[in-house]
Amino acid sequence: MRMLVAVVGPSGAGKDTLMGLARARLEGDDRFRFVQRAITRPAEAGGEAHRALDLTTFEAERDAGGFALWWRAHGLLYGIPRDIEADMAARRVVVANLSRGVLAEAAARYRLRVLQVTAPTELLAARLAARGRESAQDIAARLRREAALPPRLDVATVMNDATPEEGAARVIETLSRAAEDARRS
Repeated sequence: MRMLVAVVGPSGAGKDTLMGLARARLEGDDRFRFVQRAITRPAEAGGEAHRALDLTTFEAERDAGGFALWWRAHGLLYGIPRDIEADMAARRVVVANLSRGVLAEAAARYRLRVLQVTAPTELLAARLAARGRESAQDIAARLRREAALPPRLDVATVMNDATPEEGAARVIETLSRAAEDARRS
């Protein structure tokens, strides 16, 4: 059975940190594929490691069916490569950072489990403040507008309120359960 694990969560939850640690610890484990997104953002712009595409190249790849899922957010285009379907057919769990806005489409096309990484609001606010990119007012507004997940999804929540190592262990436990479920079905 195909399984896509969509990683979502609010800014400041530590998704990138936990997923980086989990990816490093699971390296070589053929039960998993961690997907690198294609984004219309220069590679040197910082943030996650991604496949940088200009708008024309992204649109051509999208129009040729090269993306299993794609979406627009924050003035950029994001895509997950179509070749994830071969991994899922081989009963690998495909792990990808997705937008909440594409979850319903993903659930309609694939067996989907949502891995929601979160933290208490006070901790999210403190982490965002430590980044130094937004004012306290902007942070409060960002935390208030966090979107709800679509209904009827299979959701596993990881509370990232301890050390990064403990959070990564929780993520790995959740991914291991997903791998067991994918192999059983």
